[in-house]
Amino acid sequence: MPDPNGFLRFGRRMPSRRPVPVRIMDWREVYPSADDELIREQAGRCMDCGVPFCHEGCPLGNRIPDWNDLVRTGSWSAAIQSLHSTNNFPEFTGRLCPAPCEASCVLAIGDDAVTIKQVEVEIINRAYANGKVKPQPAATPSGKTVAVVGSGPAGLAAAQQLARAGHQVTVYERDDAIGGLLRYGIPDFKLEKHHIDARVEQLTAEGVRFRTGVNVGVDVSAAQLRAEHDAVLLATGALAGRETDTPGRELAGIHQAMVHLAQANVEVAGGPAATVTAAGKHVIIIGGGDTGADCLGVAHRQGAASVTQLDRYPEPPQARDAERDPWPTWPWILRNYAAHEEGGERVFAVAVQRFVGDESGQVKAIVLVDVVVQRVDGRGVVSELPGTEREIPADLVLLAIGFEGTDALPALEQLGLARSRRGTVDCGADWQTGADGVFVAGDAHKGASLIVWAIAEGRSAAAAIHSYLGGAGSLPAPVRPASRPLATV
Repeated sequence: MPDPNGFLRFGRRMPSRRPVPVRIMDWREVYPSADDELIREQAGRCMDCGVPFCHEGCPLGNRIPDWNDLVRTGSWSAAIQSLHSTNNFPEFTGRLCPAPCEASCVLAIGDDAVTIKQVEVEIINRAYANGKVKPQPAATPSGKTVAVVGSGPAGLAAAQQLARAGHQVTVYERDDAIGGLLRYGIPDFKLEKHHIDARVEQLTAEGVRFRTGVNVGVDVSAAQLRAEHDAVLLATGALAGRETDTPGRELAGIHQAMVHLAQANVEVAGGPAATVTAAGKHVIIIGGGDTGADCLGVAHRQGAASVTQLDRYPEPPQARDAERDPWPTWPWILRNYAAHEEGGERVFAVAVQRFVGDESGQVKAIVLVDVVVQRVDGRGVVSELPGTEREIPADLVLLAIGFEGTDALPALEQLGLARSRRGTVDCGADWQTGADGVFVAGDAHKGASLIVWAIAEGRSAAAAIHSYLGGAGSLPAPVRPASRPLATV
């Protein structure tokens, strides 16, 4: 049973981050691994509630109280077994997920939540260190083949589940390396790429085949893919960046955030030097979310002269507003990322009125204005406050204002599939699109979302494909219907 006094004896503590002056000189992860004493202490704060609302917060249905108590008692091998039973890649989620489970932790009602995310990542850290992450190839091949288009977390999770069920899986990736957004969207200071490489090695040993540099619909037609495989899963993500019609958008030096992040990752991996770089520049990041914070950290490491992150919404409160966001809902609060410790300025309740260029057509400044955002018929209506205009220098502007769904891929047209109004691909309750034998999962279906949703959808779609192929038994999938319900549109 859990320690009934753990949450009384210990407060919430996190391992120390690497010092700012040190970490901005390299691209290594910000958090070093924590020691056993700290993690066992923090796991011991879990109350093993009769109704664990952390399950409600986790789309994967992670058995959080179970592995918390296993960590508390030092049963690390059993802890990774429990964690892997619901989550294929805890080393990804433990580093990248914003932890909705912690927002719904019962302890968070009147205290600080359990450090669930940190416990999770330490379980998998020790599993790798102790040789507990091994290939699990299927004993008997099914004779069925599946194509997975896209190698992000949804595609990789589905590929692993299907391969372990005995199906021959081939993953097609248009980039030159496996990982999707994990590889070329997430900076190394949040996720070093050897974590992806280790999983690719494991999946390869489990029989998954990887084909990189293949743009399905261009290099391989959808018809050919469908003819060569018994089922196809579209897990292409949702990387179509949201645009702005702000005057001056055509000026040079204004880019989508993902262009900046991808080029930085390529350079860090030993590829060509980034052409969209913050080095020596006054950088403006438009958008206050995760992607904007990632650009902030990259700009620091590239040596920006200054960095300003803009958010059109007012500064959120430090703590949950119980009337606005009652527990256990996801609260609107100020979220400070590691990158915010490293410098730069955050400006709230503002918008760019126009971009200003020089005589050569290069952006040199922005005109900023204070705004008020009001909800009208469920939409956010932005109103400028007269007399608040001011100009600030800008040599590089990065648009981190969200995504508009999956790209207009040639394969979709070839399959007779259209994108929805949200830019996503619809499916039925069985995860199957309007094309027979073609399934969809992850951001391509749900829209840009959390990594835990991507893995949950990948696992659920894999279970549906296994059933479609007539596989014996059933594959494990999230125990509760994610997306309420996860498998419907």
